Amino acid sequence: MEIIPNEEPSRADPWPARFADRGYTGARRIGAGVEGVVYGLGEGRVAKVWSGGPPAGLELTRQVYADIAAHALPFSTPEILDAEEHEGGVLVTYERELPGVPMRADSAHADYDRELPVQDGDALLGVLRGLASVPGTEAMRRLTVQGDDRPLWRGHDRFQNALAALVARAVERHGAALGVHLPDFDAGVERTREALRSLPDAPVAAIHGDLVPPNIHVDTAGRPVAVLDFGFCTTAGDPAFEAAVTAAVWDMYGPHAEEHTAELTRLFAHELGYAPETLTAYQAAYALTTYDVFGPDDSDGHFRWCVEQLRRNAVFNA
Repeated sequence: MEIIPNEEPSRADPWPARFADRGYTGARRIGAGVEGVVYGLGEGRVAKVWSGGPPAGLELTRQVYADIAAHALPFSTPEILDAEEHEGGVLVTYERELPGVPMRADSAHADYDRELPVQDGDALLGVLRGLASVPGTEAMRRLTVQGDDRPLWRGHDRFQNALAALVARAVERHGAALGVHLPDFDAGVERTREALRSLPDAPVAAIHGDLVPPNIHVDTAGRPVAVLDFGFCTTAGDPAFEAAVTAAVWDMYGPHAEEHTAELTRLFAHELGYAPETLTAYQAAYALTTYDVFGPDDSDGHFRWCVEQLRRNAVFNA
């Protein structure tokens, strides 16, 4: 859950008193996200009061977090230490507090300069290398990416084939609305699916799937010290998919977004050894599988962003 600082909470907020009853007398509300509210407890802990619950369910989410935390990474990742259910079925998880501050504000709320900061590129490379070193686990393979109705890997033994099948399911949902904006849409979908199935086998590693700047915390020198907010597109898969998506989402809405995506795609291809056409195929797949998760038509900003990604994607338009 991304922590977004917010206004002074209501005086009727009952949670600080409830946490005080558990011994956390200094509990304070420190932010909120789509999924709920976050409280700092001190002693290196935070509490998350969920508005619903982890998309994957508590126990599977806990296992995925533990699988990642079991590896010695150069940055911290979430870990659920305890959980309890309150009246009305409200879930509260107690997690370790993650260090650092967000790399940047989201590009929907702050314009990025044209020049890509060297320290940001280095930080992204460090996170990508770290996550690529974590083997994909059975728990990760059981995850469902948001917008879909089944675990990504169900019925598949290759990530690339599983992703091609996900593209087909996603297009079945609201593909007609997407196709209105994209000439030769059906053929573009098939070109993308064929490109995915044709990709060579690759190591299967932990995939975060949403490495936007607020989900990477850095220290005062700009080094990554924590990665948070797993769940949107978290799975096990080809580390090149993580790199491709990260290049596309680092700056989604700024005035130089297209240039930044191209620059980061080149950087990751060069530094991490990924074929540019592989990254391009994965970027098309990401747009085709997430276009409707916030809204099924062009009244939604993410939908419009996906349309623009596909309009200039060399695999989709080959």
